Amino acid sequence: MADTGGQGPVRGPVAGATAGGGGLARRRRRRWVRIAAFTFTGVVLVAAGAGWAVYAKLSGNITPDEAAAAELARYEKERPTALVKDARNILLIGSDSREGDDNARYGRDSGTERSDTAILLHLSAGRGRATAVSLPRDLMVQLPGCRRRDGSRSAPRFAMFNQAFQVGGSACTIRTVEKLTGIRVDHHVVVDFHGFKEMVDAVDGVQVCLREPIDDRAAKLRLPAGRVTLNGEQALGYVRARKSLGDGSDTERMERQQRFLGALVNKVRSNGVLLNPAKLYPVLDAATSSLTTDPDLASLRGLYELVRGLRDIPIEHVQFLTVPRESYALDANRDQLVEPEAEELFERLRTDRAVAVAGNVPPDPAPDEPREGRVESNGESHRGPSGTPPVTASPPPTFRGNTAAEHFCE
Repeated sequence: MADTGGQGPVRGPVAGATAGGGGLARRRRRRWVRIAAFTFTGVVLVAAGAGWAVYAKLSGNITPDEAAAAELARYEKERPTALVKDARNILLIGSDSREGDDNARYGRDSGTERSDTAILLHLSAGRGRATAVSLPRDLMVQLPGCRRRDGSRSAPRFAMFNQAFQVGGSACTIRTVEKLTGIRVDHHVVVDFHGFKEMVDAVDGVQVCLREPIDDRAAKLRLPAGRVTLNGEQALGYVRARKSLGDGSDTERMERQQRFLGALVNKVRSNGVLLNPAKLYPVLDAATSSLTTDPDLASLRGLYELVRGLRDIPIEHVQFLTVPRESYALDANRDQLVEPEAEELFERLRTDRAVAVAGNVPPDPAPDEPREGRVESNGESHRGPSGTPPVTASPPPTFRGNTAAEHFCE
């Protein structure tokens, strides 16, 4: 028995048990740390796997337009050169393809696709503004020789604009737009009926204002006058209807499409969609569904790189307009460009300069344009380069259109 200095004897077994108990506790703590670390790692891996699955699913919705890319590469030397770094021009094409069960209800598939809608979207270099220009389907233009879907080639001819897509798909349409405008098309997006409807339904419908009731049997559309929230099916009929609404012109239909797109932009931005994953996923799923793009955009990464700067564009700088047009001299049912107004519009887009739309105060200056040489709305001029007198510049030209900020139900 050991001497404990008057504190009483301490038995060996008891002391050993105490030391052993401490070691056991430490071993238990280490085991729980390992279990917690393993569990945490598992959660992270599951979350990463789920995130990758979502990414792969959404990216897989998009069809890369490899055929168009190959055809455009063939004619690279004749295509326009981009004049402003970081500015982007995207051609949005609405396809009336009847392929697929959901699209078949709109008519028999004749084996060819036509384009009822073509919009050239210009994004300024500083992403301070976005300008969407509608191109009439009935516009008489010079079509280049294009590769048909069966591999044969068409001869150049003077025809309606929408025949470019019918003859040679997106590549022929892009080449036609570039020859018409002198603007380099950096990207293109083709969306069909199904994708459009799903996008509208994903944001729980879009509100429009109707001055009078609509009863269009062809479009299967019956709507009351006033404020109406359109679901996907109704929205498709609304933007496609022509003969039963307004004066029946394609110009009015394009303006109706522009107003609808402005309302859709407002809905997406004001509904917290971009900052709410629960709302964002179905929108992304719908937006990528039935989508065909150039290979550079055919992934979520490509789309994100394109649109990430758009969140900060003021909605009053999101503009919609129609290229200046008038009835074609030889056929009142066709269109032709109004010059020199059309060329002025194209030139300003080529050089990334601002335009204004009717009813909108011109940006003064646009957020991504220098102040030198510009005139404020009060008419005052700004001093030019050092050593030169103040420069008085003309305000941006105004074209018929609207902005996403305008309220059409007031």
